Amino acid sequence: MLEGLQQLFESSPLEASATLALYFLLYVLLGLLPVCGAIYLVYFLLTLPLRRNQRARSFLDLVDLGLKEGRTPEATIIDASASHDRSLGVRFHLLAVHLESGMRLSVALERVPRLLPPQIIAMLKTGERIGDVAKVLPACRQALKGGVSQVRGAINYIILLAFVLTPFSLFVPIFLRIKIIPAYRDVFQGLLEGAALPAFTRFILGEYSVFAIIQIAIVAFVWLAMLAYVGGPRLRAWIGSALPGMPDAVLSRLPWRQKRLERDFSAMLAVLLDAQVPETEAVSLAAESTANMTVARRAEKVRALLKDGVKLPEAIAAIDNSGEFRWRLSNALQRGSGFLRALAGWHEALDAKAFQLEQTAAQLTTTGLVLVNGAIVGCIATAIFLALIQLLNQAVLW
Repeated sequence: MLEGLQQLFESSPLEASATLALYFLLYVLLGLLPVCGAIYLVYFLLTLPLRRNQRARSFLDLVDLGLKEGRTPEATIIDASASHDRSLGVRFHLLAVHLESGMRLSVALERVPRLLPPQIIAMLKTGERIGDVAKVLPACRQALKGGVSQVRGAINYIILLAFVLTPFSLFVPIFLRIKIIPAYRDVFQGLLEGAALPAFTRFILGEYSVFAIIQIAIVAFVWLAMLAYVGGPRLRAWIGSALPGMPDAVLSRLPWRQKRLERDFSAMLAVLLDAQVPETEAVSLAAESTANMTVARRAEKVRALLKDGVKLPEAIAAIDNSGEFRWRLSNALQRGSGFLRALAGWHEALDAKAFQLEQTAAQLTTTGLVLVNGAIVGCIATAIFLALIQLLNQAVLW
């Protein structure tokens, strides 16, 4: 290195400049570009929910603007695509092509499923069925409020744990078993005439210990969670095509998802009741608007109760057995109209509760993984030092 610098200073100014330029180019290509690429990849994956929601929010704003000007959603989308604005995205222009061929908005959205989240597509279909898309737009915007919570939960060290700490906790014991433990055994066999390692050391660093299975399970859990976060609706659609109903059943059991599903169902039910849709049909359409098969099955129970003559507030217990939805809906029905406005405060409360539950789950998960990783490191250190202590004790006895 010193000889290279000395030769650089002794060379001519032109050669020195060319050499420095070459070193700088190598530094950029081999040093900065990989680091910048890795940072951008993390940023890209981390902000996926926000970008999905922003794309959907822009679409809804465009449709709302067209409706206020007296144009249909189809005409608004076609006119916007005619500007050839690249910021609208390729899928938006593909949607406009389908609309130009004479398709309805709901049919065209099915042809371009990745343009909007499935739930927003289902709500727009409902708006088209009742003949007034503008009425479902507030509920659509309400359904897009979960993206910020998802990103904040991911920022809460989940990315760090998935890419750094958790793989480290798995690879270290493997390295110890492959390289370090055989060397320890050779030392013990030579110094202690084949004496076995301490019991705790054999348990922690054994070839087929429960400890290793726990580590692998933790890694699998974290990476599956990250895969679900990055995959989003597309991954759920793939799993749903292979295992119908399973993604919806799993998501509907998460406490914060339950709150958001209840919020979206309630908002769409209020919109449909305001539009004078019969209660039985309103419950069915509201369930379809959640794009969740579990909610749809519960809505079938509500419809059956309504057909048997049960009033809507009592029948709605099949959706929410806590009783709060029933109480809120009973108070709203007393007004006779303006259901969405009457339930707006409760919808905001459900959204806030969902945010709180999701952030609490992220904090608890992160804390638990940190504690488990600390326990892993502590157990490995204890196992190694127990072996060293036994070796030192035997040496002292000699």
